[in-house]
Formats: sequence, C-alpha cells, structure tokens
Amino acid sequence: MNTSPPRFADLAGRRVAVWGCGREGRAALRALARRLPGQAITLWCRADEVEAARRAHPALAIETGAPDTSALARFDWVIKSPGISAYRPEIASAETRGTRFTSGTALWFGERPDARVVAITGTKGKSTTSALLAHLARALGWRTALAGNIGLPLLELLDAQAELWVLELSSFQTGDAGPVELAVITNLFEEHLDWHGTPERYRADKLRLAGVARTLLVDAGQPRLLADTQAHPRRHVYDDARGWHPADGALHRGDLRVMALQRLPLSGQHNAINACAALAALELLGGDARTAAPALARFRGLPHRLQRLGMRDGRIWIDDSISTTPEATRVALESLPGHAVTLILGGHDRGLDWSGFAAWLAARPPTAVIVQGTAAARIAAVLAAHAVPFRHCEGLESAVVLARALTAPDGVVLLSPGAPSFDQFRDYTDRGRAFARWAGFDPAQVDEIAGLGLG
Repeated sequence: MNTSPPRFADLAGRRVAVWGCGREGRAALRALARRLPGQAITLWCRADEVEAARRAHPALAIETGAPDTSALARFDWVIKSPGISAYRPEIASAETRGTRFTSGTALWFGERPDARVVAITGTKGKSTTSALLAHLARALGWRTALAGNIGLPLLELLDAQAELWVLELSSFQTGDAGPVELAVITNLFEEHLDWHGTPERYRADKLRLAGVARTLLVDAGQPRLLADTQAHPRRHVYDDARGWHPADGALHRGDLRVMALQRLPLSGQHNAINACAALAALELLGGDARTAAPALARFRGLPHRLQRLGMRDGRIWIDDSISTTPEATRVALESLPGHAVTLILGGHDRGLDWSGFAAWLAARPPTAVIVQGTAAARIAAVLAAHAVPFRHCEGLESAVVLARALTAPDGVVLLSPGAPSFDQFRDYTDRGRAFARWAGFDPAQVDEIAGLGLG
C-alpha cells in the first residue's frame, strides 16, 4: 500500500545508510550531500565502487559487501537501490526492528508533490513510449523532463523545473511513486521473478502504479490488463478502433488516418502501438496529438532496443540487449520478416518459463539459434524438447564469434537475449556496448539516449 513518501527533512539528524552504488545509489549520495551537508552517511557497496562513491559523497563511511539484518537494524533509514529486492528476508527482519526503507524515487516524489507527472511502466515498451511522449510534448513547446528508469535517476533532477515530467518506472520502482496525474501501463508479462518472487507479486507490484494515478491509460489489446484495471474510475485505452490505433499501414485517431507508418523511424507493430500510447497520453494531458503526430518522423530511437548497428562483414547487426523476457525476443523476431536471422539468446537465469516461446519458435525457427550465459542450460533444455536446433556458447563474446561464422552474407545477427545481463555484465547497456564492440562498431557512437533530461 502506498503511503506519503518521505522527504529529506525526515532523514535529517537520523542514522542514514545507502545500499548500492549504481546510478541510483550515486544520485542518492549526491542529493544527500546537497540536502543534508555534514550529516554522517554510511554506504554498502562493492569494492570496485568505492572510488565512485567517494566522488559522489566525500564524507562517507563505506562498508563493502551486502549488509545483514544486524547491520541494517543499526539505521533509522536505508535508501535502497532499485535492483535490491524489497522482499529479501534481511529487509523484513530489519523492518521489524524499526528500520525504514526508502528509495530515490520515493524521495523525489516526497520533495516534488506538485509536479505534473506522467509515469509509464510495463514489461515491454515503457522506455520507448516514455521517450516518444517526451518528444511529442516538446514538439508542442512544453518544457518536458524525461527521467527515471530510462537512464537518468530522478534525484539528478531534484531541483529542476519542468511543465511536464515523463517518468519511466520499473517494477522495482512503481511502489514508491505517487501521486501521478497519468499512469500508462503498456502490458504485463512474466518477468523479474528473482526480484518479486512470483508472477502474481510482479503483476501486483506493477499495478500499484494504477492505485496512485488520477487517470490511467492501458492497451486495449491486453485482455488481462483490462480486467486487472477495470475498477479504475478514470481508465482510458489505446490500440482501440475508437481512439489511437495502427491500421492499414498508418496511425489512426478513430476513423481519421493521421500518419503513414513508413514515416515512423521505428520498426515493428509493437512500436506503432507504442506511438499510439504516447499520442493517447498526450491527448489526455490536454495536448493536440494530431498536430504533434508529424514530429514522430523526427524521433530518434533508443539504444539497445532493436537498434540497427549497421553492416559489418556483410552481415546486419541488431542490438536488442534491452530484451529480458522471452516475449520481448518474440516481438524482436516478428519485426524482421523475410530476413535470415541468427538469434543470440540467454544471460542471467532468473527462472522464467521458456516453453511458450520455444513452441512459438518451433513453428518459425530462425536460421540459427545460439544460447549462452547462465540461463543457457534452461533455455537449451526447452528448445531441445520442442526440436528447435541450437548451438551453445559459454558467454556472449564467443556467441558473437560463432554468429559471424553461422550467418550468411546479408543475414542478420540479432542479440535479443530474453534474459537479464547480470551473469556477465553490469546491466543491459553494458551488454549492448560489448556486443557492438565485438561486432566491430564503436560503442560510443551507439549508446546515447536522445532527449534524456530537460528539453
């Protein structure tokens, strides 16, 4: 249940610790240094993060490794990084002893209760939909901030001013948000079971965003999502013939044909639906979506999301490192009809069920399938059970080498792993950069997220 989020003033004079020193953790440290100067702060992080932590907050007490219950219970407040599951037993035990846990997301909402916020979540499409909405709002002249899970922690923009805040939130963050003027939920599929524990808890945590939204927007093509949100008093839909939807090679508003899909610089039906979500959201915010729609032709796609890196060695290389579910990989393959595809699957094993994907793949197998990473054994067993041929590699680098050998000229090498990156990389962007480098591209040229921050 969402409660009023804390503010930095609630942490003043208290025993405060930060757990994790990734992007979110470093942003929290910088915000603490500004808002609570001179206050003692403890950080738990990895040994290789100590130098970065010192730069973010020079007066830290640093402990390497993960805290246990006794360590957590020494503090009144712990600011936890999103990737650390809220359901860890040591957290529950520490809470019974009086420790309170919060996050950068919760602190931002506590400090900015009057901000006009659109929060976007979903298993697939949330980053692209967020970036599309920010792009469209700016086309209307609105000063818009784009931040959150998309790559810029909210606390980095703690003192910034914007007419509209477009926030992408992961399932790790939705419980810390609110209130929001508009929430958009694109879809829900099984994901992040290692964090949430069960598919049911994952869905419930995602849907917490609906509970703090004055207005809710969901995809009409998602029957279970419609059922889960039917009680919301101000629910609207997109991907419906009466509103914004793709049909007959164009984006439509009801019966009105607004823009040809060939003008949209994003491939695949799923991206046409994402564009409709952004247009519908803009409309609910009072914007003239029909006037803004032509600006979609100038949109620059996000890195690591079906990003066409280019041609190397006579092969087309596509980076879809953001794909962390089998469903996302299926969508990636569907966006490449008529191509001879070598698919690289696998990464961190978090126990997802691959059987439905394998059955789908068996009916339309790509030219070659390579499995790699700690999830390789699980994926391989399911593919074998469905008679889908595959090759096995230990890691991504060797998979890239094998893909180059297996792929004929003019074929496509597609990294769409359907699994997280944590077995070999810090995150999906790190994995995408490595893929680009091993494929023969400059990672610095393919990694920029256009439109992030204020614009």
